[in-house]
Amino acid sequence: MTGLDGFIGQREIASPADMEALGRSLGEALAAGDLVVLTGPLGAGKTTLTRGIAAGLGVRGPVQSPTFVIARTHPSLVGGPVLLHVDAYRLGAAAELDDLDLDLDHSVTIVEWGRGMVDGLADSWWEIELDREWSGVGIDTACGTGSRAAREMEDNAPRLVTVTRRP
Repeated sequence: MTGLDGFIGQREIASPADMEALGRSLGEALAAGDLVVLTGPLGAGKTTLTRGIAAGLGVRGPVQSPTFVIARTHPSLVGGPVLLHVDAYRLGAAAELDDLDLDLDHSVTIVEWGRGMVDGLADSWWEIELDREWSGVGIDTACGTGSRAAREMEDNAPRLVTVTRRP
């Protein structure tokens, strides 16, 4: 595992641009063999963070959520490791993730929705949890999702990001 030790702990991220900037810094510190699990609710910023990681790694884009294709491969443009971007949301079990035959040793692997799914893939990994409702800025959706302006306010609400090493 590489230099994410300096990122361990919690930090408030004020905007999607700041989330992408954090991702860029993380990407610059990651190396081949690193496995990162992103955890958080829908809309928390997992793919935005991954876009920043991709920029920090210098890989080919665009980076989009791989929900329907399960995994996307982004080759390096600068001679670094490939980025494997996996979305485990639709997978039913950890064995299905293992069946993807990911090349963990030669890539930086990001797994969205991977909590409880990567335990058999690696001895250790990084977990980044994104919480979008901790600040109380969120929008009350008891009567529906509201207007486009309300959704934009929710998208721009601060996030709490927690980086830990597992196990």
